[in-house]
Amino acid sequence: MSADTDDTSEYEHYEAVVVGCGPGGAAAAARLADHGVETLVLERGTEAGSKNVSGGLIYAEESAAYTIDDLFDGFREAAAERPVTDYHIHNIAGSKVKSYELTDLHEHDTDWCDAVLRRQMDSWLEARVHEKTSETGGGVLTDVRVNGLLRENGEIVGVTCDELDPIKADLIVGADGVNSELARDAGLMDWEEPDEWFQGVKAVVDMDPNVVNDRFGIDDDEGVAHLFSGDLFEDVRGGGFLYTNADSLSIGTVFHLDSLVEEQAEPHELLDALLTHPLLAQWLRDDYDEREYSAKLVPDSKKVAHPEPYQDRLVLVGDAAGQMQAQGPIIKGMNHAVTAGALAADAFVVTRGDAKPEAAGRRYAQMLEKSGTMDKLRPRRYELSRGVGEHDAVESAVDRVLESRVGSLAVGNPIANGLLKRAYNSPFLVSMLPDTSTGYVTLPTVIGEQHGRTIHWGSEIEPPTLEERIGDLTYDTDVGNPHIELRDESAEASGAAVHACPVSAEDFGGGCYRSETVKTNGTEETLVSLDTQPCIECGTCAIVADTEWEHPRGGKGVEYREG
Repeated sequence: MSADTDDTSEYEHYEAVVVGCGPGGAAAAARLADHGVETLVLERGTEAGSKNVSGGLIYAEESAAYTIDDLFDGFREAAAERPVTDYHIHNIAGSKVKSYELTDLHEHDTDWCDAVLRRQMDSWLEARVHEKTSETGGGVLTDVRVNGLLRENGEIVGVTCDELDPIKADLIVGADGVNSELARDAGLMDWEEPDEWFQGVKAVVDMDPNVVNDRFGIDDDEGVAHLFSGDLFEDVRGGGFLYTNADSLSIGTVFHLDSLVEEQAEPHELLDALLTHPLLAQWLRDDYDEREYSAKLVPDSKKVAHPEPYQDRLVLVGDAAGQMQAQGPIIKGMNHAVTAGALAADAFVVTRGDAKPEAAGRRYAQMLEKSGTMDKLRPRRYELSRGVGEHDAVESAVDRVLESRVGSLAVGNPIANGLLKRAYNSPFLVSMLPDTSTGYVTLPTVIGEQHGRTIHWGSEIEPPTLEERIGDLTYDTDVGNPHIELRDESAEASGAAVHACPVSAEDFGGGCYRSETVKTNGTEETLVSLDTQPCIECGTCAIVADTEWEHPRGGKGVEYREG
């Protein structure tokens, strides 16, 4: 929803309006306040973090222009869970597993890395941001949904909201996440191609701190990250993760959305396949207690990170600009959002007084490029490799060779084992991996078969049902005001949402989406129906179905306790 008018003089005005108080928005607001800029932050949730989900690890890169502890003193002690000190990847073939340490890759360009939960982290950031921005005449307002851009004679001059009158600003920072309504209103991002997006699904699992330490062999100031790939995910391109928090585990899966649709896979079942694999039994044992189930879309920065994420007075940061680096085992997003938010603030201050509305945006884009951020998000090596590696014929040929006797022997020799470990730890090679099943499924499976050890114990875990997971979530339902509407209810146009939606399934009628066969005048037709009440606002259906999608009003809808 956007508004275009010839007279906006009666509207309230701030020097800067920041939409969203996640790490990108918080960084922008804090840096603006440091410069003395009058800054208002508008947050859709009842509290920052209540609408956010992440895996999640936050990095401080040595090469970054800004890190989150540069901007917020005491961040790691107060807002993070555990430092990640060990990093592993597991190649799985049935009950056989071959694991490699990823220490070199993990520590490359890394000052530190912490596991975080978004509700705790973002709410802490919100309090610090409110303190800073209040000193310059602004502050943080929660429960406010910004629904679009305010234009004057076609030029962006502010934002429109559900709960407030329009607000004008000299700078608008769109930090409203992967489902950014500001980015779409400006035409800077769209939801047209499933192959440009990932879908992440996560369970936060309760575990006493002493038990975490004992089962993972770590101390209070240590943590572990595990990644999983191979044949346990029904040939869907992607993988799984496990991160240790202070008193819980974050366990999840991340898959290419087009692959989920193609394989007609159920996201919750893929997560359960990881949770119940014998490899995880050593850590989970038989006392599984799931605190929260969640999901989100993840932009593939290699394809959608906008090189010029601005229009007029609007600049985009973080997921709203597609700034999520997911390249094989390299998964970084929040740190890039922090860098981008701070650079956007600096760009505004440098161009303050320039009459051109796009002055700050143009300078911001230049800063992103000069800082090296864009090369991390859209590595040129990948652009070169995808032209060859992502052709179906090439992928099929490579897979056939790997799965042949000759390929298995080649991968299985001791020299190859050493080369594979070095390859996994090479930032250069990882950044140019094509997005095909070869790297996610075929090669890891062959590695597991040829080099893996057989796990003989079984799993006693019984994950909650989808119905139980939905029932355990916190909702403030907005009856009568659906935030999703089906434009085409045919199975051809919208049927993919039934299985791709993380709270729907083919054999479960209590989720967001379901299909039914309708008989009319002697003919049968499969139609899709929708119920937004159990929606977890991931945005998946906006891409895989023909819908009109927007955020719920203010704090309505799902509220995450962990995130």
